[in-house]
Amino acid sequence: QVQLVESGGGLVQPGGSLRLSCAASASIFSIYLMGWYRQAPGKQRELVATITNGGRLNYADSVKGRFTISRDNPKNTVYLQMNSLQPEDTAVYYCNAVMYGEDYWGQGTQVTVSS
Repeated sequence: QVQLVESGGGLVQPGGSLRLSCAASASIFSIYLMGWYRQAPGKQRELVATITNGGRLNYADSVKGRFTISRDNPKNTVYLQMNSLQPEDTAVYYCNAVMYGEDYWGQGTQVTVSS
């Protein structure tokens, strides 16, 4: 079992940047898949980006070239660097881990992009 805690959300102007962090309560070295999802008001939760423990990356088309996911196994942390943020990126961002076939979620962090 693992607990996930997100941080780094906030209010940013269009074109700005934020870096989200997801701290895990246990070693993520053996966690195959970790990722970020987001949910905007009135919409379903959607995939943003994932990373395997082998470093394989996957991004939603809407964030390719703007967002970068990375993981620091010794620090048990996954990051999401978000650049060139747009109002449509406004959402609650959730960290996810898939371990031994189980899905684990953080509580979410709000990202608001507005002038």
